[in-house]
Amino acid sequence: MISFDLLVNAIVAGILLGGFYAAVTVGVTISFGMLDIANIAQPAFILLGSYAAYIINSYVKLDPILIGVLMLPVFYGIGMAVYRLYYYSFEMRGQQSIQGLAFFFGLLFVGEVSLVLIFGVDYRFVEAPYIGPTLHFGIFDLPLRYLVPFVVSLTMIGALQLYLTRSFIGRAILAVSQDRLALQLMAANPVRIKQIAFGISIATCALAGTFLIIIQPVEPSIGRDYIGRIFAICVLGGMTSFPGMVAAAMLIGIVESITATFYGPSWAPAVAFGFLLAALAVRPAGLMGR
Repeated sequence: MISFDLLVNAIVAGILLGGFYAAVTVGVTISFGMLDIANIAQPAFILLGSYAAYIINSYVKLDPILIGVLMLPVFYGIGMAVYRLYYYSFEMRGQQSIQGLAFFFGLLFVGEVSLVLIFGVDYRFVEAPYIGPTLHFGIFDLPLRYLVPFVVSLTMIGALQLYLTRSFIGRAILAVSQDRLALQLMAANPVRIKQIAFGISIATCALAGTFLIIIQPVEPSIGRDYIGRIFAICVLGGMTSFPGMVAAAMLIGIVESITATFYGPSWAPAVAFGFLLAALAVRPAGLMGR
């Protein structure tokens, strides 16, 4: 018989886990969903954010989330530089499909190998006052190492949603993959807009990487575990919809948490992807796709 207390805690844990999944997926929602750039190297940039938080936290003892916020401009600049290289090497020549995918796969591989050479394969972690404690409310518990990233993640996604819907550049980002000619008639350079958007997508990795190393210790190959989940959540959410992406992340988190609680962690990914296929069979465009 299923314990009600365990079920409630599994659902709560899944919601909190979904907040983290939303943070690691928001960048792909921008790059893949809005710009049609299959950036499979996103986990490598997330891990770069994790190791940046680890280095600074180890030597300066700054709060990991504060480190993530301070690193946002650095990752934004990295993203703009990567897009420039991608554009001149592939997109400008019309080779952004297979060759572009190989480019990002190469970035993923080089990033992982570089981290192995620099840090080895040992697990690294950060220190913060909210990593250990847990809040208790009746029958369910709220681990702060999940709750704090959950709150900051939703704040970041809310700020991005406001930026995309209320600013000229934000609306241009939403339009760039739909009608480049109309964008040019509005005196906006599509390449410049895509560069800004891709920079934003990589900037989110600074905070997502910080959340990852707060939730669990990291090692260089751990990013592989998230490639499938990231794109699955993006597709299930409707590709371009932030609210849909957040809802999809919560659902995947809840399904994985319940499965891991009652049937074991090894079943969680299989059941979660089975849920994805079932959901897409019912609604092929995703939860909030058009």
